Amino acid sequence: MNEVYVSKTGPKKVISDYQKLLKKADYQKYIDKNLPVVLKLNLSWTRFYPACSTPPWELEGVVKTLLEDGFKPSQIIPVENRTVVTDVRQGSENNGWLGVLKKYGLKMTYLTDVPYKIYKPKNKLLILDKIFPDGIQLPELIFGANMIHLPTMKMHVFTTTTGAIKNYFGMLQTVRHFAHRHIHETIVDLLTIQKEIHPGIFAVMDGTVVGSGSGPRAMEWHEKNYLLASGDCVAIDAAAAKMMGFDPLKIPYLRLAQEQDLGVADPKKIKVVGEDIEKINFHFKKADTFASRGQKFIYHHTPPWFEKLLLQTIIAPWSYMASNLYHDTYWYNFVGKKRIKAYMDTQWGKLFNKYLYQSQ
Repeated sequence: MNEVYVSKTGPKKVISDYQKLLKKADYQKYIDKNLPVVLKLNLSWTRFYPACSTPPWELEGVVKTLLEDGFKPSQIIPVENRTVVTDVRQGSENNGWLGVLKKYGLKMTYLTDVPYKIYKPKNKLLILDKIFPDGIQLPELIFGANMIHLPTMKMHVFTTTTGAIKNYFGMLQTVRHFAHRHIHETIVDLLTIQKEIHPGIFAVMDGTVVGSGSGPRAMEWHEKNYLLASGDCVAIDAAAAKMMGFDPLKIPYLRLAQEQDLGVADPKKIKVVGEDIEKINFHFKKADTFASRGQKFIYHHTPPWFEKLLLQTIIAPWSYMASNLYHDTYWYNFVGKKRIKAYMDTQWGKLFNKYLYQSQ
């Protein structure tokens, strides 16, 4: 049975708990110590919002463990990309990543600045080669390197939940939104590709504060104090989905991934080590925003040529402006700020502010 390691934590001991979790999960069984280690961070919003993006303590817990276990700073490559609606440099600063990296002598690698090359998959894909018939482009620096994912536990308007599997979506260039009509098949194809080009893959998921509703941005946050780790990206996402209250096998990307033999999504075939989560159910429910309803209508209720006209031609910037207007101007100011203020009064919020102070 594929294993997922789960532990409880708190703000005062989260770094040591991450270190214990990684060792219990025997992460070095999956990661080749002689090769570079790409840390794929998760930036879902330029702004800070709880549970939205990789928290700084998740990054520090992983980096500190790697260095103490003998990995060289030159081997460790933290990366993230921009999207058409995010600024990766500003987001890295807003989420406290840069202070952590400076503390340990590391530098952030922005995938906007690195060369890409076309990759021809060895295995048959479900859809991605049809979406990008001229070739699937990926960053040159990731080939032949280990991959460690650092997602958070949260919901997503397009995929119900999001975690380790969808985190690799950020490796594609900014035109990756072309794939939203077939997002479930796309991220499963990317997992197929991952297994071809990375000698080792491991995932760590932060569930200290979890996001429900219309993620990955306009969410409600919930303090849950969980940490997860696994060498199976499908299993860790399935365990997280079950904790959030969903049947993993009813989520298309998880079911497809298991059908493609890329991992295990059936909770009955996953061995959970550590905390007993059998009866854990956060009772989260699917939700949409005004913006996501419009996007879904375009993706699922209009012909492909109409979507291409709206989102893949010279007039496409209207959609980016509409998304930013909704999320950054309306939702953030009238809903998000109150929720962030409440979060900052918690011990996790106070810890986050310490990281921000260190980054300055």
